[in-house]
Amino acid sequence: MEAHDTEYKSIWKDDYLISVCAFANTKGGTLFIGKNDDGTTIDISDPKAIKHKLGLTDADAKYYLDLIPKKIISLLGIVADVTLHRTANGNFIEIIVEQYFNAISYLGEYYVRHGSSNQILKGATLSAFLLKKQGKHWDSVPVSNVKIEDLSLSALQRFRTEATRSGRVDGEVLNDSTEHLLHDLKLIDDATNNLKRAAVLLFHPDPEKFFIGAYVKIGFFRKDDDDLAFQDEIHGSLMEQIEKTYDLLKSKYITYAISYEGISRREKPTFPTDALRESLLNAIAHKDYTSGAPIQISVYPDRIIFWNSGRLPQSIPIETLFEKHPSVPYNPNIANALFRCGDIEAWGRGYRKIIKAVMKHKQLPPTIRDVGGLMLTYYADAHTQIKEETGDERIAQIVEYVIKKGSISNSEVQNVLKTSKPTATRLLKQASQWLIKQGERGLGTIYVTKWKEVADS
Repeated sequence: MEAHDTEYKSIWKDDYLISVCAFANTKGGTLFIGKNDDGTTIDISDPKAIKHKLGLTDADAKYYLDLIPKKIISLLGIVADVTLHRTANGNFIEIIVEQYFNAISYLGEYYVRHGSSNQILKGATLSAFLLKKQGKHWDSVPVSNVKIEDLSLSALQRFRTEATRSGRVDGEVLNDSTEHLLHDLKLIDDATNNLKRAAVLLFHPDPEKFFIGAYVKIGFFRKDDDDLAFQDEIHGSLMEQIEKTYDLLKSKYITYAISYEGISRREKPTFPTDALRESLLNAIAHKDYTSGAPIQISVYPDRIIFWNSGRLPQSIPIETLFEKHPSVPYNPNIANALFRCGDIEAWGRGYRKIIKAVMKHKQLPPTIRDVGGLMLTYYADAHTQIKEETGDERIAQIVEYVIKKGSISNSEVQNVLKTSKPTATRLLKQASQWLIKQGERGLGTIYVTKWKEVADS
């Protein structure tokens, strides 16, 4: 199957140089000519191949073996390893493209791999790509018309207070001048001595003056997106948006279940607030601030959705976010400042904190989707989440049981659902997106959530 670093083509077309360009600009990859979409070599004697002129004859193979390397060199300015393979089923050409650390263009356009397809880069995305190829990031670019005295004293004070608690900034630096502090945080460009974009976003009282959409928008919806009950916008420096947004979520938007232990009143929030704070911080650190779109938080009675215009690095697929992964922040200068003041963790541990919080709350990790940006959806209960994703009431019951009880066995599934052993076995297999088996066979075999180890650590 085609993948991030593999592509199959039945015949050669010059347009496929786009794939070569995209491989070179991303992580490298291999392009095969003379293969079907499933990776099998095309038999040129097959009637279908003859009819549609698919596959590589000996003459084709010889011609392209000479042509393709020349095309790659002349139009892309790079060298690729082009090899002819002869098999009993037919010929195919293998084009191995290494990753290039300078930007490669094809006919003046820049392409990268996104999943198993090629993406052309335009506008702000292209600018960010070119900066990265130079070893820079968007948030590290200096801003010429902002001075240190223009920054918010309250935002700087919040940083100093939180950094004192975290112990991640030397006390002498925190008590020194703001200029010294910003230099220590790498928020001043050494070449120009100007503040970087990250500094303006983090500490300027009105970052929207320079970057449209640098704020947070929250809305509460009673039933659906057409039934907006109330909303808020949180403006100001990112350093101050964090606390204002979090306080609003807890005090105005999140409902609480009330219970009593003896005469003591207990209030449990519908959603784990620690996880919501982590999602807010991730959104602020990883947002694409060139998009012009604010961070959006949509709250419903049974779910809460965080959306920001940032994207994950190609090296971190969405499905691996809740596993151990390296920290690759979209805005490393912003992320560094948030780490130094103790707001976020390093080394990709933020999502593990989310897992711990939701599992303690008897809920599942949020669903994650790429919808023009990163969208996280928390559900108020596991049953609603599973049923919406699968449409199967029985799987929802099984997963909900495990969330509440900690584990489930095949016999327990039979008892809970009043069903047969074969049906229970089939349903447990279908629940593998959320559950894993412990034990090989027999009475000792149980099923637990995939995140149990993280939650217990």
